[in-house]
Amino acid sequence: MGADFEPYRLRCELRGHEEDVRGICICGDSSIATGSRDKTVRFWRVDETEKSRYTLSKTMVGHNSFVGPLAWIPANERFPEGGIVSGGMDTYVFVWDLSTAQAIQTMKGHQLQVTGVTLDDQGDILSSSIDCTVRRWRNGDTVESWPAHQAPIQAILKLPSGEVATGSTDTTVKLWRGSKCLHTFIGHTDTVRGLGVMPNVGILSASHDGSIRLWALSGEPLVEMVGHTSLVYCVAAHSSGVIASGSEDRYTKLWRDAACVQSIEHPGCVWDVKFLPNGDLVTACSDGVIRIWTTDADRMAGTPELDAFEAQLSFYKSNTKTVGGIKVSELPGLDALQQPGTKNGQTKVIREGDTGVAYSWNSADYKWDKIGEIVDGPDDLQGRKKLDGVAYDYVFDVDIEDGEPIRKLPYNRGEQWLLKEGLPLTYKEQIVQFILKNTGQANVALDYSFADPYTGANAYMPGQPSSFTSGPPEKYNFKYIPKRGMLYFDTAQFDGILRKIAEFNNAMASDEGQRLLSLNDAESMRLNAIVAILKDTSHYHTSAFADTDMNILIKMLTSWPVQMLFPVFDVVKMMIYHPHGANLFVNCLQSGNDILMDTFRRATAAPALAANQLTSIRAVVNAFRQTCFRTWLVHHRSEILDLFSECCSSSNKNIRLSYSTLILNYTVLLIDSKDEDGQQQVLSAAMELGDAQEHDVDVRFRALVAIGSLMLDGLVKHQAIQLDVKSIAESAKSSKEAKIAEVGADIEHLIKSV
Repeated sequence: MGADFEPYRLRCELRGHEEDVRGICICGDSSIATGSRDKTVRFWRVDETEKSRYTLSKTMVGHNSFVGPLAWIPANERFPEGGIVSGGMDTYVFVWDLSTAQAIQTMKGHQLQVTGVTLDDQGDILSSSIDCTVRRWRNGDTVESWPAHQAPIQAILKLPSGEVATGSTDTTVKLWRGSKCLHTFIGHTDTVRGLGVMPNVGILSASHDGSIRLWALSGEPLVEMVGHTSLVYCVAAHSSGVIASGSEDRYTKLWRDAACVQSIEHPGCVWDVKFLPNGDLVTACSDGVIRIWTTDADRMAGTPELDAFEAQLSFYKSNTKTVGGIKVSELPGLDALQQPGTKNGQTKVIREGDTGVAYSWNSADYKWDKIGEIVDGPDDLQGRKKLDGVAYDYVFDVDIEDGEPIRKLPYNRGEQWLLKEGLPLTYKEQIVQFILKNTGQANVALDYSFADPYTGANAYMPGQPSSFTSGPPEKYNFKYIPKRGMLYFDTAQFDGILRKIAEFNNAMASDEGQRLLSLNDAESMRLNAIVAILKDTSHYHTSAFADTDMNILIKMLTSWPVQMLFPVFDVVKMMIYHPHGANLFVNCLQSGNDILMDTFRRATAAPALAANQLTSIRAVVNAFRQTCFRTWLVHHRSEILDLFSECCSSSNKNIRLSYSTLILNYTVLLIDSKDEDGQQQVLSAAMELGDAQEHDVDVRFRALVAIGSLMLDGLVKHQAIQLDVKSIAESAKSSKEAKIAEVGADIEHLIKSV
């Protein structure tokens, strides 16, 4: 510690919130306002009978989702006791009168979560949002709004000089005078989550990259502070020069002269930190408790309070959140996925934030596939649990993917559950190990010779000895076929997409003949909001688009010149990947406006632009993710495959790979629907890809897996043999690439079995 630094000790705890405390506001000399996930704003005053403690004075209820940022309105004629401004996940900005604890203004304008609120020198309220905009409010009305960043805005800060700073997911900090950007501060490598004023120096920023930075108002980086081991959510400074930061790693760190001089552990992540004028520190924690820390011995908590806090820490650490019976803190991080798996279906559970996520090694694509989030351990072990009227020893909760409901996994029907949920049987071994680990049967010997009477597949009964002295005759084990799941394109370069759309839009706006085709300011702003929703993949299961959003996309798809469509297709690709976005498209299609097929025909007409081929085919591939698109995909199967058939011989590797993915997904869909005509068309396309030696490994591999799957589970084995699939198999078997040779051997075995 620095020689002139006195360590902080607990002063008191403020208890009253029922869930995470997300925001802190210092009100005057000593009062405190807090916002919480419990949807309330609470106001705390110093306890008149015991000055080192605080008491709850007001509770304000009105938001219908969690409350985050807060701002203080000093007492005046309109607010005799002062007021509070609050912003929430519900997109509203509220103004509260402390004398009545009632909301006197409810301001609606933002399209997404409000992430910051502040007051300028004229008394106007400024708010920032995930919708990428800053709004200025006066007397309850919006008087100005501007797109301050190309990505969600996470924080807004009013400076003593009158300027305003914003921090964004685009990794930058921007300094504003009115709606004019004075400087853009570049240096962070991830989301800028929190901002603070460093008195008489400049701006502090806290980032998901794990660092805190100090900037001069000119934009010059002055200091970088690194010490947190996870996302940094907040930062604040005191006039004494001490800086505080809070993080997902559960620590508040105190900094002086760029060095960490103290780390204060909390029983949960630290969402916000603020300094009182007297130098005491206020922290907001995910355990729902506000804590005040002090360096003044006269205000420090007594031994009973300190012992109680240490007991909370001890209890938290000894009962760290577990998922599926696994202690999250002991799980490996994402770096573990850099190591390839040793066999197909090998499972790893990885720590992502405060939960565990299951991954399975996909030997076919040489990558780890995300299976789902393990959201719960076994139910109470006393007595048997019922699911669908059937009793089981255990029932687990498993989150397979965003946008899909939580699935119930019963104890002794693992394989039947996979079939019921439409999941690949290759997950079986993972299910076995998951159940054994969580039911205390780590050393059970598994007997795979048992044949399930319903499926004919091997199964297990944990703890039950084998009744067979020998297994059935050896059965050929296909390594890569049949293909069960589908493949998608789940990422996009959103910033580049928006830049390209803006470039094209500006070109049309400046052209008298095309001006009416361009997006106006409101439409451009809404497009940014659409992209903000698409960027936030962790909330795909709950986020939704506005009713008018489809109109913007339809306008671009129907009226923009064909050479300008490819960035629009990239947005469409991710909209289709989003559950609510897919439903909007399907509703449009069902109304008789098949905007997708009409535009795909336009975009693929000769001579087709490579960028249009790539982005449009990927949009179709993502449609396989959504069950609501299945009828459309089957109905247009023949035309879709014809439209993109030229992609087979494209010189662009990415186009060929996307096309092979389309073929593979159609293989899975048409086998499931028992569509023989469709299978024949897909087989023909797959054999053309599989027979082309010059194609790269991944393209050829996906084509071969499609061929093998169609022969094994489809209706076209004899047709494949008539088309000389034997030569394709022999060529593949001689490949130096192991997975090509192995799937070639699988196809050869199928030929011999006829």
